[in-house]
Amino acid sequence: MGFVTRLIKPIMFISGGLTLTMIYAALAPQAALTAMFGDTLSGPLAEIIVRNWGALIAIGGATLIWGAFAPTVRTQVLLAVGLSKLVFIGLVLGFGRQYLAGQAGVAVGLDAVCVLLFALYLLESQRPG
Repeated sequence: MGFVTRLIKPIMFISGGLTLTMIYAALAPQAALTAMFGDTLSGPLAEIIVRNWGALIAIGGATLIWGAFAPTVRTQVLLAVGLSKLVFIGLVLGFGRQYLAGQAGVAVGLDAVCVLLFALYLLESQRPG
């Protein structure tokens, strides 16, 4: 059993808790945008999109916590949330490099570490014995 496999439960629990904090964007979208990107969006459509974005990220965090305690869904949870994190990383690197100096850069870094750990777990769990 590999290092990451032995620690996957706390890895998922901690990364899930950190990811779940994005419920903040669903509750206070303008404040979350300012904290994360140092920028705001305006209008009712922005409110809907940012609240939805925050809720979807928080749901990903909740599923990571669930997967930490439910090994039967762990692979699916890690694949789905890992893919979501990769999309966020790609979007920021592709379209929002100016935000990397702030909180978005921290989020990109943490998400990259999570994706790496998730991938290592998935690889380790496929090895026989």
